[in-house]
Amino acid sequence: MTEASPIQTIAVSGTSGLVGARLVHALCDAGHGVRRLVRSRATTAADDVYWNPADGVIDREKLSGCQAVVHLAGTSIAGRWTDVRKREIRESRVKGTDLLARTIAGLPDRPAVLISASAVGYYGDRADEWLTEASAPGNGFLAEVAREWESATQPAIDAGIRTVQLRLGVVLSRAGGAIRQMLTPFRLGLGGVVGSGDQYLSWIALTDVVRLIQWLLAATDISGPVNAVAPEPVTNRVFTKTLGAVLGRPTFVPLPAVAVGALLGEMGRATLLASSRVKPARLLQTSFEFAYPRLESALRHALAEPD
Repeated sequence: MTEASPIQTIAVSGTSGLVGARLVHALCDAGHGVRRLVRSRATTAADDVYWNPADGVIDREKLSGCQAVVHLAGTSIAGRWTDVRKREIRESRVKGTDLLARTIAGLPDRPAVLISASAVGYYGDRADEWLTEASAPGNGFLAEVAREWESATQPAIDAGIRTVQLRLGVVLSRAGGAIRQMLTPFRLGLGGVVGSGDQYLSWIALTDVVRLIQWLLAATDISGPVNAVAPEPVTNRVFTKTLGAVLGRPTFVPLPAVAVGALLGEMGRATLLASSRVKPARLLQTSFEFAYPRLESALRHALAEPD
C-alpha cells in the first residue's frame, strides 16, 4: 500500500449515495477537510459547494483551494428505462462530469487529482471473456453512457490534472445497492439463479471501494481507467449459492431470463443477464491490497455492517 495522502481539502460529489456517504466519513476520520457538492441551497453548509449540473451552475469559488476532487454523482440506473429515464441517467453523468471537469480546469489553483466514477458497464455484455482496462468498450446503453462519462473528464486531463476513471463493479453492502435489494427474497427462501446463471458478475466490497479511493488520492503515478473490482469475478450461479450459504437459506427459486425481461425490461437484461468478467489488472500490478478479495468473506463482512 502507498502511504496515506497528506491532509487535504477534498471536494466530493454524490455524498448521499452508498459510496459517497461512507467515503466522507472515512476522509473526515482521516483528518481531511471535505467540501460536499450539493444540489439544494437550503441544506448548504458553510463548506458545501452548490451545483446544478442540469442548469450548468456551480459555485466555482468554493472549489478553489481543494487539492483533490472525487466525483461520484449520478442518477440511479434502477427502474424501468423509459426514454426519459435513459436521458436522465446519461445527462446526470455526462453533464455533471463535464461541468465539474471544465470548472476545476479553469481554476487558478487547480486540484492535483480528479477521481471520477465510471462503471464496468463500459465493457458491455462479453460472456466469459476476461476484461482489463486495455479491453475495447462494448455495446449497449450502459457501455455508451460509460464511454461518454469518461470522455467528459477530458477538460481536466487537458489542464494537467491527474485524472482517474474508476470503473466500479457491483458494490457489496447491506446499506444499499444490490445486496439490500436481495436480502428480503433470499431470507424468505425465494432466492435463486437468474437466467442461465452462467453470466459473470464483477463485484467489490464497499470497504474496499473506500480504501481504494483513499489510496488513489496518494498514488501519484496512476491515472486513466482503473477497474474497481475484486480479483475473482463469479458467475451468477456461484454468487447465488454463496449468498444463500452465508444467509443459511435455500436458493431453489430461479428467475428465468424471460421473466427478467417481462418484469424489468431493458434495465433487467442489461444488469442481471449481461456478463462482465472483469479483472483489476492495473491494481494487481501495484501495492494495493484488497481487504476482501473473496466473495464469501466479502458477503459476510457486508452483512455484518450497520444499515
